[in-house]
Amino acid sequence: MTASSVSKSDIGMRPLRSLLFAPGNHARRSEKALTLHADAVILDLEDACPVAEKIATRQLIATAMAKPRSCIGYVRVNPLSTDFGYGDILAVVGPNIDGIVLPKVESAQELRTADWLIAQVEREKGLPNGTIDLLPILETAKGFAEVAAIASAGTRTRCLAFGAADFTLDMDIRWSRDESELMHYRSSLVLASRANGLAAPIDTVWINMEDAEGLAASAHRARGMGFQGKLCIHPDQVAVINTAFSPSAEQVAWAQRIVEAFKAAEASQSAAIQLDGQFIDYPIVYQAQRVLATEASIKGNTPAH
Repeated sequence: MTASSVSKSDIGMRPLRSLLFAPGNHARRSEKALTLHADAVILDLEDACPVAEKIATRQLIATAMAKPRSCIGYVRVNPLSTDFGYGDILAVVGPNIDGIVLPKVESAQELRTADWLIAQVEREKGLPNGTIDLLPILETAKGFAEVAAIASAGTRTRCLAFGAADFTLDMDIRWSRDESELMHYRSSLVLASRANGLAAPIDTVWINMEDAEGLAASAHRARGMGFQGKLCIHPDQVAVINTAFSPSAEQVAWAQRIVEAFKAAEASQSAAIQLDGQFIDYPIVYQAQRVLATEASIKGNTPAH
């Protein structure tokens, strides 16, 4: 798959289960990451890139994104409040990237400013308006205090993301293995997203790379709370995350039985049935249809709804 053959319509139309960070200043690692099995790769100009290398790394990222890749390609720029954010966007927005990841977003106006800036670069480079996605990460107390306003900002943003590492630092919260201290903030992100018509949000990274069981538990926990995927920091985390955010074979089989049984019931003028002792009506059927749509979209057949 070439960079240009990654469909722009894929963003927001299929679930983004795994989004893998790769340091933009390491050309070989970036290029390798873009050929792995993550749904999206984020080449990083922010935390993983030393200050002295940030400007030179912009060209490295542009070169990497122009090469063949098998996934959606994002670039995490530096915050607009820094000396680098504006220049990052001007340098990397172009036909070979799919989106900009904007860290430490704290207001709706900041998101609108980024949206406006990207639109001007799109126009200058001959791209249709809205070509480039904008994925904001909320990772400060101020950002979460403004989550509803950010979610309703009316920009090109399709979904939000959670950054727990900086958030727990900002809040002076101890980030425990069971993550119970993050439940409220995760829920607020899911609620704000749904209430404002955005796609389900992306969950935070799991920083303990030696704890695969903890990663799996965190991913399943986030999926159960309404997230569509999870940020990750190592290729070994991708498969675990993809599994957690994909319907299991048992879930798919259950959904198929529900849909087929209800279709037969409707043909007999019934809108409520029992199957294996469970009461089935329209909300259960819609849930089953969602499972099947998600499974189909993961396999590349039809969009998820």
